[in-house]
This record gives sequence, C-alpha cells and structure tokens, in this order.
Amino acid sequence: MRRPPKDTEESARKITRRGLILGASQVGFMGLLVLRMRQLQVDQADQFRNLAEENRVNMHLLAPARGLIYDRNGNVIAQNQQNYRVVVRKEDSRDLDVVLERLSHIVVLTPSDIARIKKELRNAGPSAPVTIADRLSWEAFAKIAVNAPALPGITPEVGLSRAYPYGADFAHVVGYVGPVSDYDLQRIDDGDPLLRIPRFQIGKFGTEAKTEKTLRGSAGVKRVEVNATGRIIREIDREEGQAGKALQLTLDADLQKYCLARMEGLSASAIVIDVENGDVVACASAPSFDPNLFVKGISVKDYSTLTQDPYRPLASKTVQDRYPPGSTFKMVTALAALEAGVITPQETIRCRGYVEVGGRRFHCWKRAGHGNVNLHNSLKMSCDVYYYEVAQRVGIDNIAAMARRLGYGTKFDIPMSAVSAGVAPDKAWKREELGKEWVIGDSLNVSIGQGLVLATPLQVAVMSARLATGKSVEPRMIASLDGIKQPELGGTDMGINENHLRAVRKAMFAVSNESGGTGYGSRIVEDSMRIAGKSGTSQSGNSIVRNADVEWDKRDHALFTGFAPYETPKYAISVVVEHGGGGSSTAAPILRDIALQALYGGTPPLEAYPSNDRATIRTQQLRIQALDPNQVEAEQDPV
Repeated sequence: MRRPPKDTEESARKITRRGLILGASQVGFMGLLVLRMRQLQVDQADQFRNLAEENRVNMHLLAPARGLIYDRNGNVIAQNQQNYRVVVRKEDSRDLDVVLERLSHIVVLTPSDIARIKKELRNAGPSAPVTIADRLSWEAFAKIAVNAPALPGITPEVGLSRAYPYGADFAHVVGYVGPVSDYDLQRIDDGDPLLRIPRFQIGKFGTEAKTEKTLRGSAGVKRVEVNATGRIIREIDREEGQAGKALQLTLDADLQKYCLARMEGLSASAIVIDVENGDVVACASAPSFDPNLFVKGISVKDYSTLTQDPYRPLASKTVQDRYPPGSTFKMVTALAALEAGVITPQETIRCRGYVEVGGRRFHCWKRAGHGNVNLHNSLKMSCDVYYYEVAQRVGIDNIAAMARRLGYGTKFDIPMSAVSAGVAPDKAWKREELGKEWVIGDSLNVSIGQGLVLATPLQVAVMSARLATGKSVEPRMIASLDGIKQPELGGTDMGINENHLRAVRKAMFAVSNESGGTGYGSRIVEDSMRIAGKSGTSQSGNSIVRNADVEWDKRDHALFTGFAPYETPKYAISVVVEHGGGGSSTAAPILRDIALQALYGGTPPLEAYPSNDRATIRTQQLRIQALDPNQVEAEQDPV
C-alpha cells in the first residue's frame, strides 16, 4: 500500500535533521580530539618529555674524596685507598632475591648481610647506592662486571676507603671513620645529602670527627642512562664533587712513633709541646689500637679484646683521663705563695716528717723529715711539709687562681675527642659541685697535688711550657688547613714576676741535675740539653701499703714533667705512667729519653746519658729500632 504524500514529506524532513545532528556531532568530536592532541603534543610536550627522560635517566650522587691528614713533615697519616665494591639502588632493583642469590656465587653473602642490605634499601632514597660488599678482590670485581647482564640493578664501582698507614701510632689523635648511623644523623643535625648514602663514612673519633665537615668535601652528581631492567647503559655526564680539605697536624710522626715504642708494655701517656709556638709535636697514649680495624668493621672478638684489656687501649690518656698531679703541682703552690708575698725563696720551713692541723696529722713522704728547707730544696727533694705550711699561708683561692693561669681547669681547643677540663678546685667549686664547705685539710692535700685537684697530662705539659716561657702558651694541633697556615699560639706574658719564675725554674733544674734531686738518676749529661723537671707520685687509692706489695691497679701513678734545654727551652714534656709507682724511678727516665729523641731529631748518642746507664740505653735503642724495620740503625760507639 502506498504511503500518502504528506507522510513521505514528513519522513524526509526527519532524516535530513538527524543527518545534520549526526554530522555536527562527528565534527565536534573530531574537534575535541584535535584539541586534546594539540594539548598533549604541543602545550604539554615539555612535561611529558621530562617524564620520559626520568624513566630513562637516573641521577647518582658521587661521594667526594676525603681530605688527607699529614704530620708536620708532610707524612700522610690518614689517606684514601682504592676500594672495589658492588652496590644496588632501590630504583634499579627488581627481583632482589633472585639477583642476590646469583651474586652470592661470586661474593659471600650471609643471611645477616642480606637482611642488612634489605633494611638499608628500605631506608635509602631511590637513587642512593646501598653497598652490598666492599674491599673486593680484583678477580671478584671482574666477575661481577662480566656477569652484569644476569645481575640487573647491580653495579660494580671503584670507590675510596679510609686507611691509616701508621696504624696504632696516631689512633687516639687522628681517630677513625665509620658508616653513618641513625644516631649520627640525630646527633650532628646536618642536611648534607651525602649523609643519606647508606654506609657513607664519616669521622667517628678524634680529628676525623672533630674536623668532619672540613675533611668531608661536597657531593658530585652523574647522570646515567638505564634500560628497563635498571642496568646502566651509559654515563651521560657528571659533575665532580669537591674533595675535602687537607689538614696538616703539628705532630711529628717519628717522635710519635718513638714515644709509643718507649712506653711499650705500660699503661702510660706522653705529651711534647714546642714552647715557642704551642705546637703539640707528640701526643701518645699507650697501649694503642689499630684504627683500620674500625674502618673495615671491627669484629666482636677484636672489640672485646680492646674493651677488656686492663690497660684500656681505647682511652685517650693524654687528654681524656684525669689524675691527681702529685708533686708536679708544687710549682703552682710555690708561685701562688711567691706572688702573694707570703714566702720568699730564701725563707726556710722546718720539716720534721709531719704537721698537725685541725687535729689531723699530715705526713711528708719522708717520715724522718727533711729538716730546714727553702723553696729550692723543697722542690728538689719534693718535701711535702713545706707546702702544707705554704698552703695555710696563701689559701686555696690563690692556689686555684695560679693553677688556672698555668693551664689547670682549662679545656683546650684541640681536635681530639673527649678532651677533659680537669679540676682546679676552690671553695666555690666544692660548694657547688659537692655541696660541702672547704676545710683546711683540703688545702693541704691540694698543695701537694692530691685530694680534689685533677689534671690531664696535656694540662701538666702546658704548665711546664708556661713556667719555661712565662707566657700563656696554648697548645695547638692544626698547623695548616688546605695549605693555609694557622696562627701559632705562643701566648702573651702572663704577668708573673720574672724573679719568682726564675727561682722555680732553678729549683726544677736542681731536681734533675743536682745530687739529691728526685730526678737526678735520669739526668742528661749533655750540657746544652739538660732538663729542668719535677717528679710526682699520685695516690690511686692506696696510701699505706708499699706499691710492690699490692696489685698493679692499686699502685700509685708515676708522673714527671719538665722542659729542655734549661737555658733555651724548646720542648715541654709530661709523662704519666698509670700505677707505675714512683715518678722519679718510672716516669723520669721515659721523659729524659723522649726529650733527647726530640732534641736530636732521632736516636741520640750514648754520650748524652750517664755512663752507668749506657748499656741499658743501648739495649733499649736496639729494641725500639727492631720494632721499626724501616728505621736505619744509628751508628753508636761501643759501650
């Protein structure tokens, strides 16, 4: 049946309208598509280009070379050594377990190693390298490089590691480095991105720690292209970091080595200071330890051996440990009294072996007494009663003030760890620190270097340097920084009456050079190199029983300090032998030998020693030379 003409026309209009709508829709869709394509390819091209680049290019931090440390003669005492290692980065690691299992066929990886690697990867940044193993042999390093296609994400690298060629000789001064820890990050409050590199090494102890920022340097950056598995295809470019600054210390490596060798078998310390400029030329604490053990990662067994040693090799006995200075403190008391005008050098005081003060008897070390003694003989023979009387006249506040002028109670600014200020006590100090009032007995004990007064061997050496020069000599240990010389610290005039200083110096000369002096047995017979010194024996808990009758750790400490040569002082020295007994018998000969070694710049001739000591000295010299196979034996005349 045919549709009426009116319906046909209506249908045609509908078809035409739908076609127009459909066509318009298509055109609109195409327009939107073109607009979006323009946005993606033109307007946002840079953004997507960068995203694509980041998928292809990784940025890696480059650790700088750590600054070297030299002694005063240019000998390297802390250096960097080439270190073959293998690392993995979080952003490159895919199936880590499989890769580590393959790598374990080349490098020994224990379960604890794998646990440590995974932990460090969790905490590390995406591009930070986590060290899987270091100090690899060349053969292992080459095998890893050859098998790189089977080890995606693994990168063999050549880095630098710290090394100490002098081993134990400088351990307490220079210290050592170790991997940065969470504790370090909290302690040092440093935003340097280098510290976020797992197992990045920073100074942990000694000069390495005290001058960390100077030695560390700044990071470099390299851009590398990697494939889909994270394997590095090529290095695109790099910007090297800035190496740490070089540090030159005032220490003399040869003298430092000699000091340790001379104190072998003892728990002892020795400090040598150049009195002209304050340079510390030797700072030795015996026994010592090998800092390389800590850099490589010390074993539990080795660490236990060090911590359980009764001679405490980890302790810095030169600046950390504090001792009653014993009779080496008597120069302080004498100068305080002379300056206060309560004694004269000529006045004599009778020593009958003891004094009674406040209902208590204070003994001299010589129970029979010294008789009438003046300042000269009181130091020469180390009479205690003389100083008991002087202390009552001058008072503790004057003694403490003089002690501080001579270096006691001062924490010196040197680049070592755990530097102690010691104690130069007075009435206010005891009230504040101990909550007790000062009594006269405290003054008597302090006057002879016992009781509340405590000093480090460094402070005792500084005292001798100031007595020798009359100047406020300050110890310094950094000679130059990055080639720039640091100010010398010879000090200024302390304002102490020169006649009083001269009287004390002459008495110290008598100690070492006049018959009856407590240091006479360890004298130098070479006229131009004679010592002015003072012995000290400080109690360490035992005051009644003889040292020979008690165990080693209950014996007295032995001290000796002084300067040489007497006429033209060059070096101030202090020696402390823990539980060594008498200062005259134990510490004085060590100081004499160190002084001669420093003054001669090497092994001294036997003629510098008393004739009856030369055979012993010769044997000792041969023993020390045998410890150093590189040392050329000095020619000696037959004994």
